[in-house]
Amino acid sequence: MNAIASITLEVADLPAADRFYTASGLGAHVRLRATDAPTTGFRGFSLSLTVDRPADVRHFVDAALAAGATSLKPASKSFWGYGGVFQAPDGTIWKVATSNKKDTGPATGRVDSFVLLVGATDVAASRTFYVEHGLTVGKSFGRKYVEFAAAEGSPVKLALYGRRALAKDVGVPADGEGSHRIVLGGQGAGAFTDPDGFTWEAASVAAAS
Repeated sequence: MNAIASITLEVADLPAADRFYTASGLGAHVRLRATDAPTTGFRGFSLSLTVDRPADVRHFVDAALAAGATSLKPASKSFWGYGGVFQAPDGTIWKVATSNKKDTGPATGRVDSFVLLVGATDVAASRTFYVEHGLTVGKSFGRKYVEFAAAEGSPVKLALYGRRALAKDVGVPADGEGSHRIVLGGQGAGAFTDPDGFTWEAASVAAAS
């Protein structure tokens, strides 16, 4: 079974990005790599942390904002729970959320799950592509949303959402072009590029970067 073993963010200012991810506490979830590849607008993905309670949402969002992130959607209650969205100085969009609407105690600092949400041009086609590359579908809602099952030992899950729907969900315009500025380290398969241009490398290559 193929799975994501690591996520590498490509950034224009490596020292500044390293300072942000260290100060915000998000550095444990991603690797960093310098790049000068051009990119504009929405990069077609977001990174999502699912946590236990609203206090944990505020813990991560407040730490990111204090470290220099920009708020896209302030932490607040919604129909489905409680969450907030921010953009890191390098341009990566992060969402932190919980299904719990009421605080049941102070922040724990724990992350229950880490998800890479890709905004696909054609969710059904991308689903077929990834199934052919060894991923197993965990949840599926037709052409709207697909979540792949997490492989044992994989720190991150992959999910697919329509590009425009994802942009709306995180609060940015859907337009964008150029590099995604993200590379996925895969376990169980070689290097490849998906239908939306997201690049996978062998995990050993990504780890060495």
